[in-house]
Amino acid sequence: MSKHAIYDKVSSHLRRIYDQLNDNDLKLLTENILNIIGDVLPQPTINPEQKWSEKDVISITYADSIKCESEKPFKTLKKFFDNYLKDTINCIHVLPFFPYTSDDGFSVLDYSSVNEALGAWDDVEALSKNYKVMADVVINHCSARSQWFQNFQNQIHPGKDYFATALPTDNLSKVVRPRESELLKAVDTPNGKKYVWCTFSHDQVDFDFKNPAVLMEFIKIMILYSNFGVKIFRLDAVAFLWKKPGTSSINLPQTHEIIRLFRTIFESISPETLLITETNIPNRENLSYFGNGNEAHCIYNFSLPPLLINTLITGNSRILKTWMISMPPARFGTAYFNFIASHDGIGLRPAEGLLSEDEIENLVQTMVNFGGLTSARNDKNGRKKYYEINISLFDALKGTEVGIDEYQIDRFVCAHEIMIGLEGIPGLYIHSLLGTKNNLKKVDNTGQNRSINRHQWNYKN
Repeated sequence: MSKHAIYDKVSSHLRRIYDQLNDNDLKLLTENILNIIGDVLPQPTINPEQKWSEKDVISITYADSIKCESEKPFKTLKKFFDNYLKDTINCIHVLPFFPYTSDDGFSVLDYSSVNEALGAWDDVEALSKNYKVMADVVINHCSARSQWFQNFQNQIHPGKDYFATALPTDNLSKVVRPRESELLKAVDTPNGKKYVWCTFSHDQVDFDFKNPAVLMEFIKIMILYSNFGVKIFRLDAVAFLWKKPGTSSINLPQTHEIIRLFRTIFESISPETLLITETNIPNRENLSYFGNGNEAHCIYNFSLPPLLINTLITGNSRILKTWMISMPPARFGTAYFNFIASHDGIGLRPAEGLLSEDEIENLVQTMVNFGGLTSARNDKNGRKKYYEINISLFDALKGTEVGIDEYQIDRFVCAHEIMIGLEGIPGLYIHSLLGTKNNLKKVDNTGQNRSINRHQWNYKN
């Protein structure tokens, strides 16, 4: 793609994102972004068929899911995969490996550094020599203890105007979010009290992408990761990116356009790079992130885990088959990312409209009987609605709705055979590969339900 063509495409995206900009400001912003990517040599385009194939398998893991006392976790991780999985796994999704304050890495302190306890950028680069590396772009929010947010509180740059704010009097009744905590957090600044937007927790403060400077920061961050060998970007919680009082503040048009902008940029400077959107939302909304083949390369198939587990505990495949038949084939240049277990729980919002309330209740109660935990919120009518089940996949399949039986391993293997047989790229959670059981002790230690499926194994040579 020529520089002139890149300029025109970037400018077109920015016009749709920031429709209030005048022509001069739009020109300046476009030139600033072109300057950011200008140091990266434009690459020849490649055929979409070369970006992935039926041989690709992604493993999802924390850098320290497998630890050895004598070395940094990144080195242990590489050694483990080299010794046992190099002929099976060709891509590794290393969950957030940056300095953080909470949420097991998803409350980032510094986007440009590797957590020293885990390793260094050299380790990421070394991993990328043998595997495609997938990394998280925690793009919706950062730590309330980050330097950027401290600068916001002191009203100095950079960070002074990086965070989304609203007023308690604003109409926020339509905002959709998977948490019960207060949406706004009051903070004192030299310019008076401000109320910052916190979709997930008060330690995770949301960015304000209405400020183009924030967008430019994340373009720089993604290029940095790419320079160290990251070839797949997981856009974490990206559905919540653009906020607007009076709306749901989820899946807004500007969010989709920002993803299209990222795709344009990386198709010009790193054509082999993939964008995967982490949008844990109802199925129809999730599909919208393919755009017209010009947005995410891959989307998580979030409806698969609850539907497949429901099938295996009830012995009834009707709903799963109906859903599979209804799913449109991914158009050329896009793919589904299929998984049935991850570091998070089994999301239930993607099952809305597919499983009835009674079926969801039955699924939840069966998982609780197998040692699982649940996360819920109250809907607008004050009714309790489950949005996540927390359980290891191995324990989730230890029986049926009738009770525990002797077919746990058969059921576990069957689940993976179905998942791997579907159209798309398969993702295997490290604890599925290892058959890890519920870690209730870790839940007690952390107070977090998701810790049940985040065990750390000791590796011995």
